[in-house]
Amino acid sequence: MATLLEWLYKVTVAIGVPNYGLAIIMLTILVRLVLLPLNYRQMRSVVALQQLHPKIKELQEKYKQDPQKLQQKLMELYREHNVNPMAGCLPLLIQLPILIALYRALLSFPYTVAEHARFLWVPSLSHTDPYFILPVLAGITTYWQMKITPQTAGQEQQQRMMGILMSGMILWISATLPAGLALYWVVYNLISVVQQYFFNRHLLAGGKGASEFAGSDKER
Repeated sequence: MATLLEWLYKVTVAIGVPNYGLAIIMLTILVRLVLLPLNYRQMRSVVALQQLHPKIKELQEKYKQDPQKLQQKLMELYREHNVNPMAGCLPLLIQLPILIALYRALLSFPYTVAEHARFLWVPSLSHTDPYFILPVLAGITTYWQMKITPQTAGQEQQQRMMGILMSGMILWISATLPAGLALYWVVYNLISVVQQYFFNRHLLAGGKGASEFAGSDKER
């Protein structure tokens, strides 16, 4: 991660705006591009689950006295429509090692030019934000991104509460970690919001996301 950051910093030097904050922004864009196929697959699964909710409720009522049979029927339904209910976990799991690596890199980063570690009001990206602006933005953008993400049918209330708790947790964590990590999270969320807007337009237009998804897989 340190090597990648230094290389991106050299790119900023080459374009005439040497700054490690800009290098972190470029790193964030790169990560989002790499994860784009996984995020798109995740959203298709979420939309498909929304469309399947009436059938899921029907199975839950029919086999409420037989949990083992219910699980079997649900798995058959998911396989039939090529839906993975755990698809949303993979992008999050991949994010963990990236965040840990960035955190470890920023703690003792050997800046080529220490002055270029300043970003806007933050004296050094290896230190916490002295005004807590980035942590607050990290919390707000986390809530915004979760709010515009399609909710799993039947779990809207739980996911709304999860969004509030997650946003508060991200705000608190960002306030105690290097500002470079908070910057990464804010930019990551903003890009996620833009991507989510286009995902919603494409997948939710006319409520056809799940049916198109299932149909394309059946054709294959």
